[in-house]
Amino acid sequence: MNQKLVIATRESPLALWQARFVKAQLETHHDGLRVELLGMRTQGDRWLQSPLSEVGGKGLFIKELEQALVDGRADIAVHSMKDVPAMLEAPFALPVIGFRDDVRDALVTADGRGLADIANGARIGSASLRRQSQLRARRPDLRVEPIRGNVGTRLGKLDSGHYDALLLASAGLKRLNMIERIAEYLEVEDSLPAAGQGALGIECLGAAENVQGLIAPLNDPGVSACVSAERHVSAGLGADCSAPLGAYAVLLGETLHLRAVLATPDGSRLLRATATGTEPREVAAEVVAALLAQGAAELLDTLDLA
Repeated sequence: MNQKLVIATRESPLALWQARFVKAQLETHHDGLRVELLGMRTQGDRWLQSPLSEVGGKGLFIKELEQALVDGRADIAVHSMKDVPAMLEAPFALPVIGFRDDVRDALVTADGRGLADIANGARIGSASLRRQSQLRARRPDLRVEPIRGNVGTRLGKLDSGHYDALLLASAGLKRLNMIERIAEYLEVEDSLPAAGQGALGIECLGAAENVQGLIAPLNDPGVSACVSAERHVSAGLGADCSAPLGAYAVLLGETLHLRAVLATPDGSRLLRATATGTEPREVAAEVVAALLAQGAAELLDTLDLA
């Protein structure tokens, strides 16, 4: 094979790790394929003054990468699936989802203390309304505040004393060889992950059949089914991926087990729903119906995130 594939990627250390990982996977599957990276800074990387929920959501991390696909400067873009909006617009496709790592949220503290040992009133940094709300439900005494920037930037703010602890994705810390920074894993029963958390996705143009053929071996049908169910919850509620919504599915045999939680930012109200089945869209629809029956639409309207 004498062919070249260009990956559009953000330039944060984690995004580059993900792109290089996919590069290595593609080169393993296709002898002679040349894979290059096109590093870019996105609007989400540049706009750090406000929480993402106030400036357009996590979709700000992918728009410049998508433009590179349209312009022909890149063939594919690699994303953390939790950052991809639930509704992908034309002319884009997401034919590959896989490589799911630990889905749990992680507590990182300056002194290694776990959540039970953190003092009342401690300052906790998190960029996620989902994490913030579920933590507040458990520990309403804590001062949970927004934080932006890549993983290294956030850890720097922790180490310099701006925060007493951080909430981060354990998958990202593991991929960056920072697992030793994790003081405690928050189990999914206490902090339900975001839709797609821990999984990677590869985006391309829907009409790029040759590109889709090259990346097809990287798709994981089981992970794809789980993430699809999770994303259909967000889509069914019309919720932006920055909303305080968690959705997590596991595949046991041929059966999907899906659960979701939608919370008020202060954690005073948590709506929960579960469903099982074999078809991602149908299982998600059952969860969405249960959440709507509990008042999910009204809750989202108060957030102005729907």
